[in-house]
This record gives sequence, structure tokens and C-alpha cells, in this order.
Amino acid sequence: MEQVDAEPRSSRAPGRRTPPGHRTPPGRRRAALGATALTGLLLAGCASMPDSGEIRQVQASHGVDSQVRVFGVPPADKASPAEIVDGFLEAMTSDDPMLDTARKYLTEDAAKNWKPGSAVTVLSAGLDRYPVPGDKEPDQPRWKVTGKKLATVDERSAYQPETGGGRYEEYLQLVQVNKQWRIATPPSSLVLSESDFQRIYKPVNKYYFAGGTLVADPVYVRQRSDPESRMDPTTQTVQSLLAGPSKWLGPVVTSSFPSGTALRDGTKSLSYDGQNTLRVPLNAKADNVAHPQCQRMAAQLLYTVKDLTASRLDRVELLLSDGKSSLCSVTGGAAAAIANRVPSPDHQYYVDKDSRLVRMTLDVTSEDQQHQAKPEPAPGPLSTATAFKVGSAAVSYDEKRAAVVSQDGRGLYVVNLTTAGPMPAAVLNSAAGKLTAPSWDALGDLWIADTDPQNAALWRVPGGTGTPQKVEVAGLGSGRIAALKASSDGVRIALLVEKDGSRKNLFIGRVERPEGTADASAVSVRELRPGAPQMAEVTAMSWAPRGRLLVVGRESGGVMQARYMLADGSMVAAGLPGAAGLSAIAASEDESKPVVAFSEDGIVWLPPGAQWRTAAAGGRAPVYPG
Repeated sequence: MEQVDAEPRSSRAPGRRTPPGHRTPPGRRRAALGATALTGLLLAGCASMPDSGEIRQVQASHGVDSQVRVFGVPPADKASPAEIVDGFLEAMTSDDPMLDTARKYLTEDAAKNWKPGSAVTVLSAGLDRYPVPGDKEPDQPRWKVTGKKLATVDERSAYQPETGGGRYEEYLQLVQVNKQWRIATPPSSLVLSESDFQRIYKPVNKYYFAGGTLVADPVYVRQRSDPESRMDPTTQTVQSLLAGPSKWLGPVVTSSFPSGTALRDGTKSLSYDGQNTLRVPLNAKADNVAHPQCQRMAAQLLYTVKDLTASRLDRVELLLSDGKSSLCSVTGGAAAAIANRVPSPDHQYYVDKDSRLVRMTLDVTSEDQQHQAKPEPAPGPLSTATAFKVGSAAVSYDEKRAAVVSQDGRGLYVVNLTTAGPMPAAVLNSAAGKLTAPSWDALGDLWIADTDPQNAALWRVPGGTGTPQKVEVAGLGSGRIAALKASSDGVRIALLVEKDGSRKNLFIGRVERPEGTADASAVSVRELRPGAPQMAEVTAMSWAPRGRLLVVGRESGGVMQARYMLADGSMVAAGLPGAAGLSAIAASEDESKPVVAFSEDGIVWLPPGAQWRTAAAGGRAPVYPG
């Protein structure tokens, strides 16, 4: 197929050279084949619908190839060192199989040993490059390539944001081979600008078990077939799942797949059949697993692939190493039971203008505001203890208990929502009245922080009724926790951290619960990583469906916005309209439930595909169970 050059070389001004220190703009040295060109070629080749021929299986990654494909341009004869460097950097962004065009800019040994699939370096903008003197051979050109590092994607496809605003630097040594300049020292990984990275890669979740609950582990795979493995996106994702969890999440999750399990040799694509079943052939490592374990393996796969594709997936079947015999299968309903996800909430909650905890039920199917159920006081002791003023609250996932902080911020109380009675005694007190809003995880533990500068600490109340235990937060340093939200799976916690009275930044910590220890206080939070590194300030956050976070904040010099973030700190494209007035936000893990927020208009909510609506003119602190 003939390539369509984005800008034919003959159209460029004769003798035109790129100024030192600047890269050729994307598209000048590469060829693109887009959906329009493909459509023209297809229409030219078929004038009518065929009425015969074989029935083909629908590919699981169907639809991906409608995007623009980018191909590198091979080096011109007698190309200058600058043209070789620019051509190579552009060719790294291409869809060439095995990145063959990029390898043509390298020496034979360098091309053979270059392993760009091992990692990706993501830069916030383009690369700068300029010549520098060589160390050993002053006569041979040497180019320094630099940029501002945004993140890396490691060998397990996990995204890791750069925390120190570091610079990327590498040196490309050029040598002459048969009177042609070639690069002898290519970068150790793929190096892409943020825009190229977003064009080439897509975020997906793979799933692992924490206890009996499936946990989302975000990774990045190629939008289309991987140049090196030639696997389609679905197969890349399944391969990543089988390889094991990311290094960050690994200490707190497990995989049901036996060690060494991989796809059957030669598997490059996975497809659905007419019954929306995905069949996955495995190697011999999985041939002898017991049925319950196999079902858990299939559940991991079903949730992983469902997150990846818009195509309907009803069933996953695992195949033995012969590629034909069935090992086991699982349907969507059976996988849901295995996954042990939190129940869909019955209500939304907030603190009303009279400082009472109230609940409501918002109907996203109703167009008439008048038909929405009116808020009602939360049942139990809170409905009769009229003298008690609520400052903030959290409701357990089964909606049977509420944790409330008194309006003065001094006491944390856990009350029953199913039976009446007097207000219980406080389970935790703050002498300075600086308690944050509490948060439950699905294990039944309650989390809260004291922001008193003299006694700042993160606390966990085991089961919501046990003795409060101070939790070590590694890497917090001089920062103080201003707000928190535990994830439903109990292995991650989102923390808004304030340092020296400055703006608040979002961090995600891994919750480690050592097993077999008599000291329950050994639970700790480890490896804080930025949850929204693109934002200079974060004012509110909530966990959202599929392990994401809904974050309200602003970029440096920007306006307030509400955006979905992956738990690895990378931004998802989707955002919410009209975020300027939001100061608190709540989302459910059930995607059918609306986002609820607090703004200058009171408690507002966002039905799917609509604009914000007012739920209550007064009130504050909206929450979903959790």
C-alpha cells in the first residue's frame, strides 16, 4: 500500500534546515495513512455488498484501526547528522512493524540490540537536540537530546509520574557507515512527547485480588498492534495481566494465575465468537489448576477485557495448552459474584443547613425535578439527637452505620442507622478540634486524620468500633493530611496533603496490612505517589468507577476544573462541566449513579449527559457510602 506523505519532501524549501536546538515539527518527516484514505481505498475496491464468502470472527479490538496511522520516513542518501537525529526521533513515534524505519537510522549492531519495548519515557513537550563535542572522537558528531520528563512507563506497562520535575538527557553518538551517518548509541527506551504518547497508547485496567475483592491496576497499552510483539491491544492487555501486577500495587494484591502462566505460543490476537465469548489459550503452566482457581482466573480476565473494549463481553473461556480443550469458563454474572464488588448505594447523603445528616434518592431517569424524593433525616440516633450538630460524615457501604464528626471538629462518633437509641460515646477525640471528614473502606475499617499541627496523625478504627490506631504514613515528611478518602478495596488511600500552609496536593498511598502479626497497628501507608501531578492545587476528590479518582482542582495559571484521574496519576480525558463553583464532590463506584457536589448553589447533582441540577438549596459535605 502506498504511503500518503503528510508533506511531500519535494514541497519543502530547497536547502531549508532545522535551527539547532529545535526538533522538526511532528508530521514533517513521517507519512500518515488516515481513516479517510482507507475509506477511499475500500470504496474503490468494492462496489456492492458481497453475498457469499466465509464468516469471520469479530476481533476483540475492533474499531481501533480507524485512527490515523503514522509511518516513519527512512533516511535519505547522504543525510546530514541533524537530519539523521530528527528522522530517528520522528520514526520512534511510528506504527512501523518492529519500528523498522527507526532502526534504519542506527548502526547494524545498535539496531540489533535496541529494545524500545522495554520502557517509555514521556516528556511534557517535545525534545530539544543540539550538537555537543564528542568525548573520545571529537570529529564524530554527538548530539545531546533533552526534555522535561513527565513520566515513565515501565516493563510492566505501569505509568509512573515524575515527582521532581526532572530533566531527560541522553547522548546520541553518530558514526559513518559506508559514507552514511548512523546512530551508534540510541536511547535506552522509547522517548515520546505527551501528545505522541496519548496518540499511541491508551489506559486500561487489569484486575487482581486483594483478599476476595478485585482491584483495578491501571496500565498503558498500544492503541493498535504493538510494533515488536505484533499483538493487538486486547492481547497486549491479557499478556500484561498474566505477567503480574504493577510494582506499586504488587505488595498488596495477588493473581490467581499460577506463576509462569502466559498465552499459548504464537497468540497474537484474541477474538469473540457469535455468543460474545472470548477464548484465551494458555500455556501448560495452567493446565492442572482446580476449578475454583480457574474461575477466579477467568473473572480477572473478564473484568480486564470488559474495561478495555466497548464490545459486549458475556463470557470468558480459558483453553488448555493444546489451544482447543476448555479449562473452564465464567459468565458476567458469575464473575460479579467472584469479584465481590461493593453494593450499589441506595442513597446519597449530605449535611443540611441545620447540621443534620440527611439522605436522598436521586432518580437519573426522571426529567421532572418535582418528582425527586425529598431529603429525609438519616435514621437512628442522629434523627432524635436534635442537639447534636454534624460537621462531616461517612456512611458504611452497607448503609447500616454512619461515622460523624461533631460540628466543632473535636469528636468522632459511630452510630447505627438501623436502630434507635441514644448517641454513643466518641471513639476518637481531637483536643484542637481539627478532625477531617471520616472515610470507610469495604473491610469495615474507618479512617480519619487529625490536622492539629501539634498532634497531626492518620488514624484507623478497626471495624469502626475498635481502639483507634495511629497509622504510619511513609514519605509524608512535614506534610499534614487535610482530607482523605479510602478506596473501597482497602488497599489504597487518597490523601490531600498540605505543606507549610501552602496549597493542597493529592497523593495516593498503598495500605499495607501485614498478615500473621498480633500487632494490628502495624497497618501502614507506603509509597505515596502524586495523584494529580498536572494540578497545582487540589480542593476536593472522590473515588470513582473502575479505580479512578474524580478530582477538583486547577492547573498552574488555569481555572478550576473537575477531571477523572487514574490512580497512577495520569489524567483521563473526560471532565465535568461547570466546575468553577465546586468545593466538595462525591462519586459512586456504580456508574449509573450521578455525581453529587457542593457549590455556591448548595447541593447539586449531575445526571448523565445533562447539566448540573440543584438537589437542596442549603447544605454541605455530600457523600456516597464509603
